[in-house]
Amino acid sequence: MQNSTTAIAVVAGCALVAGGVAWSASQGSAAAGGFPIPLLCAVIAFAINWAAFVPAWTSRSERYYDLTGSLTYLSLIACVALLTDLDPRGWLLAGLPAIWALRLGSFLFVRIHRAGSDRRFDEVKQDFGQFLMAWTLQALWAFLTLCCAIAAATAATTQPLGIFAIVGGAIWLLGFGIEVIADRQKSAFRSDPANADRFVSTGLWAWSRHPNYCGEVILWIGIAVIAFPVLSGWQYVTLISPMFVYLLLTQASGIPPLETRAEEKWGEDPDYRAYVDNTPVLWLRPPRAKPVAIREPH
Repeated sequence: MQNSTTAIAVVAGCALVAGGVAWSASQGSAAAGGFPIPLLCAVIAFAINWAAFVPAWTSRSERYYDLTGSLTYLSLIACVALLTDLDPRGWLLAGLPAIWALRLGSFLFVRIHRAGSDRRFDEVKQDFGQFLMAWTLQALWAFLTLCCAIAAATAATTQPLGIFAIVGGAIWLLGFGIEVIADRQKSAFRSDPANADRFVSTGLWAWSRHPNYCGEVILWIGIAVIAFPVLSGWQYVTLISPMFVYLLLTQASGIPPLETRAEEKWGEDPDYRAYVDNTPVLWLRPPRAKPVAIREPH
């Protein structure tokens, strides 16, 4: 009961945070029917995920969780594109996240359908409050990661593409490339029966224990750099986007549960200890020693 109550409080907190950031993004932004577009995007993000939660709770299934997340990103991007007269920077800020969402969403959707379920939700989906919290966090994730792009794309001021767009685009390409390569390397490793129940520690996975998350943080930094020149006043609050991604991945839903499961299963394994000691948690670093293969948490 206490966990469920805490979860409901988190749901309310997520809505308040999104509302506050949406208000900041709306200062000086375009509006549709007198309604600021950033605020409309926040409403859409929560509406989509709460609507998807209803059948998910009824069936106690997380099968369409990641797909819903991608559809949320794409819906917000479509909202901005349809309701705003985008300039080249706006199209760049809409196009790059759309490419990322389409790629990651399809990748995760295929993965969960092959696996049948996501172990992260085994206990969560049995509790109304905690399961609702998971869907609410996804709505907050989608809106906050996109918020600086939305604010910049709908800003009243415009500037020609310049050094910020070039540098930001290069950073985005770097992060996107890291994420794609890391996902493909792990998928290829796991598709080999000889590697059953083993942890991939070659390729980028010898440089970081979570290189896919490293790439994700980097690409959102790139989006923030592209958006920066046309932001002003309260809109600068939306630059929390990459920091939010970093904190969520390193402190909440990304790395912590994966690290915990690995420690529980192989905390006493010398090979695992060597891998942990020689490999950064997130940021890429050339391997200090020959990588080893260890069992993977399930």
